[in-house]
Amino acid sequence: EVAKRVDEEFLNSEFETKTSPEAAFAQAWMKQIGNIALIVALILGAVFFTILLVTGNTMSQSVRERTGEIGVLKALGFTSRQVLALVIAESCLLAGLGGAMGLGLAALLVPAVGKALATMLPLFYFPPRDVLLGIAICAALGFFTGVFPALAAMRLRVADSLRRIE
Repeated sequence: EVAKRVDEEFLNSEFETKTSPEAAFAQAWMKQIGNIALIVALILGAVFFTILLVTGNTMSQSVRERTGEIGVLKALGFTSRQVLALVIAESCLLAGLGGAMGLGLAALLVPAVGKALATMLPLFYFPPRDVLLGIAICAALGFFTGVFPALAAMRLRVADSLRRIE
């Protein structure tokens, strides 16, 4: 009843009010936070896709530049499977190092940002399951970006790759 009287008092004024129960305010606030979470998720998806493309391109270029070296390895007796494993391991190492730096930076920054935004975003923290998720994503990124270049390296014929040595 008090809220209704306040709204009536300021009706058609320069400072018109619209009162609502605390539960409705909390619900509207959570809906707004949910929209922010969706936006953040979409941005992270775009970033992940970009990282996937950049890492895949890096690995493809790495294999193209080292065609001669891969031919030498095969001439020395490395099997196609060993070459495949070598390229995938390199890709996983690259993704793992990048992920470790990113997760380490996040572990340092999130608590500081969480303290600064405590009044606006009280649930801003870095749970351990997110660290595990980050590790899993890095492993998947490393594997999937290394598969196609590794298959290309595996299919190289020794004679063709040795011709490219300068």
